[in-house]
Amino acid sequence: MTTLNDRPNTAVLVIDVQNDVVAGAHRRDDVIANINSLIGRARAADVPVIWVQHSDDELKKGSDSWQYVPELVREADEPLVHKSYPDSFEETELESVLARHRVGGLVVAGAQTDACIRSTLHGAIVRGYDATLVADAHTTENRTAYGAPTPEQVIAHTNLYWKWHAAPGRRGGTVNTEEVTF
Repeated sequence: MTTLNDRPNTAVLVIDVQNDVVAGAHRRDDVIANINSLIGRARAADVPVIWVQHSDDELKKGSDSWQYVPELVREADEPLVHKSYPDSFEETELESVLARHRVGGLVVAGAQTDACIRSTLHGAIVRGYDATLVADAHTTENRTAYGAPTPEQVIAHTNLYWKWHAAPGRRGGTVNTEEVTF
Protein backbone atom coordinates (compact mmCIF):
# COMPACT_ATOMS: atom_id res chain seq x y z
CA MET A 1 0.00 0.00 0.00
CA THR A 2 2.95 2.38 0.24
CA THR A 3 2.55 5.78 -1.38
CA LEU A 4 6.09 5.58 -2.73
CA ASN A 5 6.24 4.95 -6.48
CA ASP A 6 7.98 1.86 -7.79
CA ARG A 7 8.81 0.58 -4.28
CA PRO A 8 7.39 -2.97 -4.22
CA ASN A 9 10.00 -4.46 -1.88
CA THR A 10 10.19 -4.99 1.85
CA ALA A 11 13.23 -4.70 4.11
CA VAL A 12 13.94 -5.66 7.70
CA LEU A 13 15.15 -2.74 9.79
CA VAL A 14 17.18 -3.71 12.89
CA ILE A 15 17.43 -0.68 15.15
CA ASP A 16 20.01 -0.04 17.90
CA VAL A 17 20.54 -3.52 19.35
CA GLN A 18 23.80 -2.25 20.82
CA ASN A 19 25.58 -3.40 23.97
CA ASP A 20 24.64 -0.50 26.26
CA VAL A 21 21.25 0.11 24.66
CA VAL A 22 19.99 -3.38 25.53
CA ALA A 23 22.18 -4.19 28.55
CA GLY A 24 19.24 -3.89 30.95
CA ALA A 25 16.43 -4.35 28.45
CA HIS A 26 13.26 -6.29 29.19
CA ARG A 27 13.46 -9.89 27.88
CA ARG A 28 16.76 -9.03 26.18
CA ASP A 29 17.76 -12.57 25.24
CA ASP A 30 14.29 -13.54 23.93
CA VAL A 31 14.10 -10.40 21.82
CA ILE A 32 17.58 -10.94 20.38
CA ALA A 33 16.70 -14.57 19.57
CA ASN A 34 13.57 -13.37 17.76
CA ILE A 35 15.57 -10.78 15.82
CA ASN A 36 18.08 -13.48 14.84
CA SER A 37 15.21 -15.66 13.59
CA LEU A 38 13.76 -12.73 11.65
CA ILE A 39 17.13 -11.93 10.08
CA GLY A 40 17.70 -15.54 9.09
CA ARG A 41 14.31 -15.77 7.40
CA ALA A 42 14.85 -12.46 5.61
CA ARG A 43 18.23 -13.57 4.31
CA ALA A 44 16.77 -16.89 3.13
CA ALA A 45 14.07 -14.96 1.23
CA ASP A 46 16.62 -12.50 -0.22
CA VAL A 47 14.99 -9.63 1.67
CA PRO A 48 17.37 -6.78 2.56
CA VAL A 49 18.40 -6.50 6.21
CA ILE A 50 19.33 -2.94 7.11
CA TRP A 51 21.10 -2.18 10.36
CA VAL A 52 20.77 1.11 12.24
CA GLN A 53 23.31 2.15 14.87
CA HIS A 54 22.90 5.09 17.23
CA SER A 55 25.61 7.31 18.65
CA ASP A 56 25.49 10.38 20.88
CA ASP A 57 27.41 12.00 23.75
CA GLU A 58 26.74 8.99 26.02
CA LEU A 59 27.05 6.31 23.35
CA LYS A 60 30.36 7.09 21.69
CA LYS A 61 30.89 5.85 18.16
CA GLY A 62 33.50 3.11 18.14
CA SER A 63 33.25 2.26 21.86
CA ASP A 64 32.40 -1.22 23.16
CA SER A 65 29.07 0.08 24.46
CA TRP A 66 28.23 1.36 20.95
CA GLN A 67 28.88 -1.99 19.23
CA TYR A 68 26.03 -4.26 18.19
CA VAL A 69 25.49 -7.17 20.60
CA PRO A 70 27.68 -10.15 19.68
CA GLU A 71 24.65 -12.40 19.20
CA LEU A 72 23.67 -10.45 16.07
CA VAL A 73 26.07 -10.55 13.15
CA ARG A 74 25.74 -8.22 10.18
CA GLU A 75 26.84 -9.62 6.85
CA ALA A 76 29.31 -7.50 4.87
CA ASP A 77 26.81 -6.65 2.12
CA GLU A 78 24.07 -5.52 4.53
CA PRO A 79 23.78 -1.74 4.84
CA LEU A 80 24.66 -0.05 8.14
CA VAL A 81 23.06 3.33 8.78
CA HIS A 82 24.54 5.57 11.48
CA LYS A 83 22.21 7.93 13.30
CA SER A 84 22.20 10.43 16.12
CA TYR A 85 18.45 11.10 16.47
CA PRO A 86 15.65 8.74 17.55
CA ASP A 87 14.04 8.72 14.07
CA SER A 88 16.31 6.57 11.89
CA PHE A 89 15.48 8.77 8.88
CA GLU A 90 16.66 12.07 10.41
CA GLU A 91 19.99 13.22 8.92
CA THR A 92 20.90 9.69 7.78
CA GLU A 93 21.28 7.85 4.51
CA LEU A 94 18.39 5.48 5.31
CA GLU A 95 16.08 6.89 2.63
CA SER A 96 18.72 6.52 -0.08
CA VAL A 97 19.51 2.94 1.04
CA LEU A 98 15.81 2.06 0.88
CA ALA A 99 15.43 3.73 -2.51
CA ARG A 100 18.34 1.69 -3.93
CA HIS A 101 16.58 -1.49 -2.83
CA ARG A 102 13.17 -0.21 -4.06
CA VAL A 103 11.74 -0.65 -0.55
CA GLY A 104 8.30 0.68 0.30
CA GLY A 105 7.58 -1.56 3.28
CA LEU A 106 9.54 -1.96 6.50
CA VAL A 107 9.54 -4.73 9.08
CA VAL A 108 10.90 -3.12 12.24
CA ALA A 109 12.66 -4.69 15.25
CA GLY A 110 15.14 -3.52 17.89
CA ALA A 111 15.38 -1.03 20.74
CA GLN A 112 14.27 1.20 22.51
CA THR A 113 10.53 0.73 22.11
CA ASP A 114 9.61 4.10 23.59
CA ALA A 115 12.26 6.10 21.75
CA CYS A 116 13.93 5.01 18.52
CA ILE A 117 11.40 2.32 17.59
CA ARG A 118 8.36 4.61 17.93
CA SER A 119 10.13 7.54 16.29
CA THR A 120 11.24 5.47 13.32
CA LEU A 121 7.80 3.87 12.86
CA HIS A 122 6.15 7.30 12.77
CA GLY A 123 8.93 8.67 10.58
CA ALA A 124 8.38 5.85 8.11
CA ILE A 125 4.62 6.38 7.87
CA VAL A 126 5.04 10.16 7.45
CA ARG A 127 7.50 9.56 4.61
CA GLY A 128 5.16 7.20 2.73
CA TYR A 129 6.29 3.75 3.91
CA ASP A 130 4.25 0.90 5.27
CA ALA A 131 5.78 -0.03 8.63
CA THR A 132 5.15 -3.31 10.43
CA LEU A 133 6.37 -3.69 14.00
CA VAL A 134 7.50 -7.16 15.05
CA ALA A 135 5.63 -7.34 18.35
CA ASP A 136 7.96 -9.76 20.11
CA ALA A 137 11.21 -8.40 18.65
CA HIS A 138 11.50 -4.98 20.28
CA THR A 139 12.36 -3.99 23.82
CA THR A 140 13.14 -1.18 26.22
CA GLU A 141 14.72 -0.63 29.59
CA ASN A 142 12.99 0.13 32.87
CA ARG A 143 12.40 3.87 33.22
CA THR A 144 9.79 3.75 35.99
CA ALA A 145 12.07 5.85 38.21
CA TYR A 146 11.35 8.72 35.79
CA GLY A 147 7.58 8.18 35.81
CA ALA A 148 7.35 5.89 32.79
CA PRO A 149 5.22 2.75 32.78
CA THR A 150 6.95 -0.61 33.22
CA PRO A 151 8.74 -2.03 30.17
CA GLU A 152 5.99 -4.63 29.77
CA GLN A 153 3.38 -1.86 29.63
CA VAL A 154 5.42 0.27 27.22
CA ILE A 155 5.84 -2.68 24.85
CA ALA A 156 2.21 -3.77 25.13
CA HIS A 157 0.91 -0.24 24.55
CA THR A 158 3.14 0.27 21.51
CA ASN A 159 2.00 -3.07 20.06
CA LEU A 160 -1.64 -2.15 20.73
CA TYR A 161 -1.69 1.25 19.08
CA TRP A 162 0.60 0.30 16.19
CA LYS A 163 -1.54 -2.73 15.31
CA TRP A 164 -4.18 -0.48 13.74
CA HIS A 165 -2.03 2.49 12.76
CA ALA A 166 -2.70 3.80 9.26
CA ALA A 167 -2.53 6.90 7.12
CA PRO A 168 -3.86 7.54 3.60
CA GLY A 169 -2.23 4.96 1.35
CA ARG A 170 -0.03 3.60 4.16
CA ARG A 171 -0.43 1.12 6.95
CA GLY A 172 1.22 0.12 10.17
CA GLY A 173 0.53 -3.17 11.90
CA THR A 174 2.09 -5.68 14.22
CA VAL A 175 2.98 -9.33 13.83
CA ASN A 176 4.92 -11.80 15.93
CA THR A 177 8.22 -13.10 14.63
CA GLU A 178 6.75 -16.45 13.60
CA GLU A 179 4.02 -14.69 11.58
CA VAL A 180 6.33 -12.54 9.45
CA THR A 181 6.15 -13.50 5.79
CA PHE A 182 8.24 -12.17 2.94
